[in-house]
Amino acid sequence: LSCWQPFLGLAVLLVFTSPTVGCPARCECSAQNKSVSCHRRRLMSIPEGIPIETKILDLSKNRLKSVNPEEFTSYPLLEEIDLSDNIVSNVEPGAFNNLFNLRSLRLKGNRLKLVPLGVFTGLSNLTKLDISENKIVILLDYMFQDLHNLKSLEVGDNDLVYISHRAFSGLLSLEQLTLERCNLTAVPTEALSHLHNLISLHLKQLNINALPAYAFKRLFRLKDLQIEAWPLLDMLPANSLYGLNLTSLSITNTNLSAVPYSAFKHLVYLTHLNLSYNPISTIEAGMLSDLVRLQELHMRQPTLQFGGEPPMCAGPDSVRERSFRDFHSTALSFYFTCKKPKIQDKKLQYLVVEEGQTVQLVCNADGDPQPTISWVTPRRRLITTKSNGRATVLGDGTLEIRFAQDQDTGIYVCIASNAAGNDTYSASLTVKGFTSDRFLYANRTPMYMTDSNDTSSNGTNANSYSLDLKTILVSTAMGCFTFLGVVLFCFLLLFVWSRGKGKHKTSIDLEYVPRKNNGAVVEGEVSGPRRFNMKMI
Repeated sequence: LSCWQPFLGLAVLLVFTSPTVGCPARCECSAQNKSVSCHRRRLMSIPEGIPIETKILDLSKNRLKSVNPEEFTSYPLLEEIDLSDNIVSNVEPGAFNNLFNLRSLRLKGNRLKLVPLGVFTGLSNLTKLDISENKIVILLDYMFQDLHNLKSLEVGDNDLVYISHRAFSGLLSLEQLTLERCNLTAVPTEALSHLHNLISLHLKQLNINALPAYAFKRLFRLKDLQIEAWPLLDMLPANSLYGLNLTSLSITNTNLSAVPYSAFKHLVYLTHLNLSYNPISTIEAGMLSDLVRLQELHMRQPTLQFGGEPPMCAGPDSVRERSFRDFHSTALSFYFTCKKPKIQDKKLQYLVVEEGQTVQLVCNADGDPQPTISWVTPRRRLITTKSNGRATVLGDGTLEIRFAQDQDTGIYVCIASNAAGNDTYSASLTVKGFTSDRFLYANRTPMYMTDSNDTSSNGTNANSYSLDLKTILVSTAMGCFTFLGVVLFCFLLLFVWSRGKGKHKTSIDLEYVPRKNNGAVVEGEVSGPRRFNMKMI
């Protein structure tokens, strides 16, 4: 018996550890990744023997028909489930209960017609959900209400005819939404208005013929909007995109015959605009001038006219003033490949100067085309070669500050930019003020030449000088003595004037006869005039 004890111990160990290290017979398991892959195994149901510590479960491309309640309850550590490309037609409410760690759920390419309420209950940490390529006809109110952390939602390529107004309620963190190849005939404006944190919205291959005014209201954080393959769309009203702060807009493969300038006018943050494969034949001059941040305009199509004035090349010198149409497509990459600016010497400049001196901060950059140099002052003012005042940019990119003042102290940023991008570099300047024993001498130097410009406003603010305590006391004393002298002088003038007029009477005598009562003299009353004496004050 003693000789069999080691074998019995090993057998007991295998029995107790088999649930954690086992693997379904027709699947592949990875202990390192804690994953189970049953991809394309013709499974009719979820296999038994899946380790309880599994985090990634791939059941795609099988023959699963339904997902029953609490079918995954035994695997609480699951983070990813892939059920795509099966024949699932029904997912019961509670099918994914207690999967608090689940991050990704793929139900793409099945036969779902309706997703009932409660299917996604408990998936509070789900970040990605794909229910595209099904046969879903309607999205019910509150069907995603428990998915507070969902960031990406794919619902395209369904038979959708209607999206309820509160279907997206509860998707507080959703950043990306794709709706494509559906039977929608109008933009679901009310449903989309609940997605306050949406950043990217893709609407593709839809039979929608118009965008109403304020079609994307309340999508204040939306940055990327793609409208692709709407063959019935032939116009965009002026307010159809109102309220958006887009940086990228793509409207391709539609029936737009003219650039909708009025709809784009308010998109001041737009940097990329794609209007390719639309029947647009003309771009009117200056009509996109309101898009002050626009960097790229894509207009891929067979023909494009410029109203008789085709664009001319400004550089390089070898092709200057040649028409753009003269270049073969194979030559474009040779002539029109830009090189991003690069500032040559990025060693920090730290300059300490005294007031009144001329300062030069050096900034040289290479690039193709030759980059333009501008500087930003410590007070966030932009200085270029066209700036006037004490501060200006020289032809080689050097910033020159004449008659440096104390308020010029700070960090200056050099910006080198061209069509390929930009590069930046910082320099520090410290301007020392005057000392008290040099004030009188400094007052006779060019440091106190009047110049109404400074580096902060480049020609708008008046100079201000730092004064020491001695100067302030002397100035105050001089002002007081001057004032007292003027007052004493005025009193002296009044005194002389009063003496020059001679003596004046200081009292007045008045004499009058009192009236009688009814013409009769009252007894005891003295007849005759009376006299009063009045003193002048």
